[in-house]
Parts: sequence; structure tokens; C-alpha cells
Amino acid sequence: MTFKERQVSRTGLFDIYMYEKLERTEVFRDPIYGYVKVDYKVIHDLIDTKEFQRLRRIHQLSGVLEVFPTAEHSRFTHSLGAYECAREVLEEAEGASELDEYSQILFLTTALLHDIGHGPYSHAFESVTSVSHEELGSMIIESPLTDINHVLIKYNVVPTDITNILRHLGKFPLIESLISSQVDVDRLDYLVRDAYFTGATYGAIDRIRILRSMIIKNNRVYFRASGVNSLENYIMARYHMYWQVYYHKAAKGYDLLLETLYRRIFDLYKQGKSIDCDATDLINVLKDNTNIMSYIMLDDGYISGLVKQLINSKDKILADICQSIESRKLYKSVIVEDDLELAQKIKEEYKKYPKYYFYKIVVSQVAYLDSGNNPKLNDIMIMRKGGEPENLVAYSKIIEGLIKSGKRKSIRYYYKEPLNV
Repeated sequence: MTFKERQVSRTGLFDIYMYEKLERTEVFRDPIYGYVKVDYKVIHDLIDTKEFQRLRRIHQLSGVLEVFPTAEHSRFTHSLGAYECAREVLEEAEGASELDEYSQILFLTTALLHDIGHGPYSHAFESVTSVSHEELGSMIIESPLTDINHVLIKYNVVPTDITNILRHLGKFPLIESLISSQVDVDRLDYLVRDAYFTGATYGAIDRIRILRSMIIKNNRVYFRASGVNSLENYIMARYHMYWQVYYHKAAKGYDLLLETLYRRIFDLYKQGKSIDCDATDLINVLKDNTNIMSYIMLDDGYISGLVKQLINSKDKILADICQSIESRKLYKSVIVEDDLELAQKIKEEYKKYPKYYFYKIVVSQVAYLDSGNNPKLNDIMIMRKGGEPENLVAYSKIIEGLIKSGKRKSIRYYYKEPLNV
């Protein structure tokens, strides 16, 4: 047994948990943390599931890899990193030790599994399924057909407790804010990890200082005033990473090729036409985004295999898209606000071509989301000595200035040399 069976009618769970630990801590070497440490059997067994191992075969940054060639890291390493960052929170944050064992296990397992729903090449697949990776991840975790679901039930972790957090339903507000807010274990890992592997310097933050300034009290997260400088740097780093790395125009140009590939395959399927290879699992998901068993078959290798097969497709558009992916002939782009005359000319010219050859994309970013006089769980709250907590905006003049100047939107037209079809 992993816990003493004393029922609690209020929650229907158990109030004393004794989760089994490994005989000896296992570790993964990691360039960000030195070691990712695994103590609990439930974490160990979740990592070994086929659904979690699938994340090894999904790049963290998709099209960004086409711009920053060393960004070879995967959703697997990021997920391990988010888990380790969660473990650091439990070690470093004041008040974290007061969480009961089930809450700690729930936090660690959710951090580990928060990206389990990502599709091939990460966000490039999300737009064509019209379902968020959080929702797809929730379906994977809840499905009685997955190894992840079996492991959670074996170790008495309620799958729907994890999915409640991923879906932001508010049952576990503290854990929800630690997993997904303006300062959370997801962002604290990916900013540092993505900066490290891209070679960009924008993502350099003092993670440990932020965690050591964290206070968990009254079921929410606060930060000491002494940690404000680190928080300011973190917010600036996040803002610059989005514009210099994640929103890079060439990275989006590659993602659009992948999205176009999925759309063309599905369009041919709906027209009853052959696509010259077996894409059953991809089509299953495109026509039914709740088909979890087909979904977990998809990874970067699956899509790359399709591209190889379809380079010589009889469908000229499909062949053209695959040849462009293979030879890195990305969509060209123009930023509308930089060259309005050229943008208008391209827009008019591409009206006559098939839908796969022209896209309008809008990207935007806000440095800090301010809730004003009605603080929300997402807000960064600063705890003064002997005083009432206040929003970071009220405390920091730097962040106050960013609220006014750190809102940015860019409209881009992406276009590709059309075929005579």
C-alpha cells in the first residue's frame, strides 16, 4: 500500500499519504540544473511510459530550430526541467513544506506532464487541430487506454486532479498558479533552457533568487520585496525572448510550411483523393481531434517520414510543400507596418492563387498582464515586511513603465512562389 486508507468525506480522498520512494535517488544530467533528481516511484514510472517517452521525439522549438541550429532540445527535456523546477520550489520557497504530501505529489506530477499533449513540432500542429495542447494532454491523462493513466491510478494520484489544473478550473488554485501564471515552473525552465540551446542571451534569469524570494501563504504565491530586481529581469527576458526568438519571422515561415502540409493532406482526404502514402494516424486526428490513440502515434519523425514520401507526390501542391520543407525554402514575409506599400502589393497579387500560398499572421506580446485594482491569481504579488501585499506594478516603477511601453503587435504577410495549378 502507498498510503493509509483513512477516508475523508470532504474530498473523497485520503488525508495521510505515504508515497513510495525509490531505494536510491535517480538522476538525469542536465545543463540547466546539473541533475534532475527523481525520488518518487510514481515520477519514475511516469517518465518510463510510452506517452512520456514520445516527447523525446518532439522538438521544443519547432521552426525556431531552422533559425537557431543548436536548438535541438525536446519537450522531454523541458518537461523534466519543469518537474525539477517544481522540486526546487518545494525545497526553496517559504511555506512550501506546509503542503501535504498529496499536494506535493500532485504539483510534481502536473509539472512533469504539463506538455504531454503537444503534437509533432509542438505549436505548429496545435493550430490545425483547433484544440490546445493542455486539452489534448488532459485527454491523454484521463484515457483508460494510456500507460500514464494506469501509473497514476496505481500510485493513487487522481488523473482528473491533474487535468483540473491543466484546464485552469480552479480546484487547486495554488498549484495552478505554480504551473501556469506569470511566474511559474514552466516559464522558469523554458526561458533559461531555450536561451541556452539557441545561444541567445536574452533569457538569462536568476531562477534560484526568484525561488528563494517566493512565499506560499493563504493558498497563493507571493514574493519578497528583496526579489523584485530578479522578477523585473525575468519579465524583461521573457519579453525579449518572444520577439527575438519565438516570434522570429523565419521560424514562423517554417511552421507555416508544416501547417500547410497538414491542411493539404486533409483537403485531399476530404476530396477523396490519394496522397501517395499511408497517413492514417494523421488523418484520424485531423478529422477527430479526440482520437487519442492515433494522436500519440504522431511525433516529429512521423511527419518527417511523410515529407520524405511525398516529395514526389502526384499532387503538385503537396509535392511543392514537401520539397520546400526538405530544402528549407521558407515562406517569404513582409512586416506590414514596416513596408505598407509592398505589403499591399503582395496582398493584391496573391488573391488569385490557392489558399496555401498566402497567409496573414498577427503576433502580439504584453510584457506584463496587470489586473489593476482587482488582483487575480495570475498577478505577481509583492510582500513587504509588516505590510500588505501589493501588485508588482504598484511596487516597481520599471514594470509600471513596461505596462505602458511593453505592448507590441506585428502584422505580417507570408507568401510563397506559386505553382501553375
